[in-house]
Amino acid sequence: MKYAVIAIAIAAFAGSASAAERFTDVDYLRANRCKGLATGLQGVIDPAAFAAVIKAERGARAAYIMDRAEDEFDKAKREAKSADRRERLTAELTNSCQAYLGGSTSVASGKSSGVSAQ
Repeated sequence: MKYAVIAIAIAAFAGSASAAERFTDVDYLRANRCKGLATGLQGVIDPAAFAAVIKAERGARAAYIMDRAEDEFDKAKREAKSADRRERLTAELTNSCQAYLGGSTSVASGKSSGVSAQ
């Protein structure tokens, strides 16, 4: 009986840990915006890197999130065509959007990977 309780506790902890590592819907929308910026600001960052992360994180998103993600992509792509916004958008792409590359939500959410740089 004692072992069954321990096994259930471990399973519950493992389930909550794996759910915490998934992109939130907001992260997913922001990654789509970054993909739109990368597409519009050609030559800064390869949009395929964002596409791979987005594909991996698509999962079972609600239809309205998928629609909103497409809207975010299209809006960012149009915004990137504006010459007067190029510098600001390039800074956004090379700074805050970097969190969504690599497919790890621990990077996107600012969590440490547990590896110290000693």
